[in-house]
Amino acid sequence: MQKKLTLLVFMALTGLAACSNGSDLDRAIIGGLAGCAAGEIISDGKCITGAAIGATAGALADDI
Repeated sequence: MQKKLTLLVFMALTGLAACSNGSDLDRAIIGGLAGCAAGEIISDGKCITGAAIGATAGALADDI
């Protein structure tokens, strides 16, 4: 479980860093996908909640 979570976090950060020059929509899509995966791994069946949080974080990533 810990290895999956660590890998997921690494992939999400790498994906967000790779599109730092992209649009907010690009970052929101990547954040949503990573959030959905995290929601499924951490809490079974929480893909929608994780996707919403991930997409919001991705869209606001360049504003922080």
